[in-house]
This record gives sequence, C-alpha cells and structure tokens, in this order.
Amino acid sequence: MIRVEKTIRVSFDRFKLNELLDRVGLSSTLQKFGMKDKPGKLISRAAYFLLVLLFTQSVTQAVGLGTVAAAIAAFFGYLPNLLSAFLVLVLGMMVVQFLGRTLTQVAVDSGVEFAPLLGRLVSSMVLFVVVLMVVAQLKIETQIVLGIVMVLLAGLSLAFALTFGLGSREVTRNIVAGFYVRKLFQAGESVEVGDVKRTLAGITAVQTLVESGEHTPALPTRVFMDEVVKQ
Repeated sequence: MIRVEKTIRVSFDRFKLNELLDRVGLSSTLQKFGMKDKPGKLISRAAYFLLVLLFTQSVTQAVGLGTVAAAIAAFFGYLPNLLSAFLVLVLGMMVVQFLGRTLTQVAVDSGVEFAPLLGRLVSSMVLFVVVLMVVAQLKIETQIVLGIVMVLLAGLSLAFALTFGLGSREVTRNIVAGFYVRKLFQAGESVEVGDVKRTLAGITAVQTLVESGEHTPALPTRVFMDEVVKQ
C-alpha cells in the first residue's frame, strides 16, 4: 500500500502533473476546500486509505464480522457517487472562478461601474447550479428544490427584464452607447455636438463630462450616438 502511494507521487513528479494542474487552476480550487497539499499527494493519500479499507474489509469478512464488512462494501458501492460529485464540484468551482474573473474584466473594460458586483452575481448563480448538480450526483432527492428554484429564477428573470426594459431603458441605452463612445473618442479631445464645440473631460458608464467655460456639465452618453458629432 505504501508502495502504491509512493508510485503515484513519483509519477506526478516525473510527468510534472502537479505543475500542469497548477496552471489550470486546480490547486487553487482545492485550497479553497482546505486542501493545501499538491494534487499528487492528495490522490496518493486517498489511494492509500482506499487500499487500507479494502484490506480491512477482507480481514473483517475473514474473522466473521459481516456487519463491518457489509458497511465497508456499502461505502465502496457509494464511492463512485462521491467521486463524481467531488469532480463536478471542483470543475464547477474552476468554471465559476473563470467566469467571474472574465466577466468582471470585460465589464471593467466596457466602463461598467458595478463590474465587481456583476461578476459576483453571475458567479453566485453558476455556483448555485453547480451545487444542484453535486446534490444530484449524490442521489439526493431534489425535485421539490428544483421546482422552487425554477419558479424563483423565472420570477427574477421576469423582474430583471421588466426593470431593464421599462424603468432602466435610458440607463441601458447610455451604457451601450458608452461602450462605443470610448472607442471613438478620448478625454481631452475637442468635439462639436450640434453647433457647440466642447472638450471631453471624461467618459463614464452613462455620462460624458464636457468642458464648457468654467463649468463641466454631464451629458447623457447616448447624445453622442443620437446626434451628429464632429471631431
């Protein structure tokens, strides 16, 4: 058993599998679960304990402890569910972290002021789906929970759509316009909006600051898309 554990560790070191798993983010994900050792060490130790359990099952069955042997056999029968649930959880956490970072960066590049909140919101929703998948892998009854969740998600989606479609329509237009305006203009550049020549002081997610004499008024960003602007 010790030889098997050592063989697994040596194989991970020889083929540099630990470094590969570090690059894909598996090690950092495992650390979130309190597993600070390298993946090779964790896998080799898990294999060692599984072999110990197999040996214990054989011994208890040989000495007539059928109840203990049956309990260990039941554990091994449920082990594939545990392994698949763990893999789904680990891979799901990796996807959650990737989506959270990517979406936050895209939102920041687009000038969305609530980019971190948006990233955390999407990550939380994906994590919730991952947890449901883990529960399903464990063969735990989830029909009632899924029904309630689907109703809640449908209600939230409807409320979100109505909010952006009606109440926040102008804000949405300004955010979309700001994305394109930042690609066309830069702060300090002189532009002519209508018949008035102004100097851009800054472009936020929903407003554009322009210098007009001693004042710096803020114009809705959509103005630069709705009206003819000359550089």
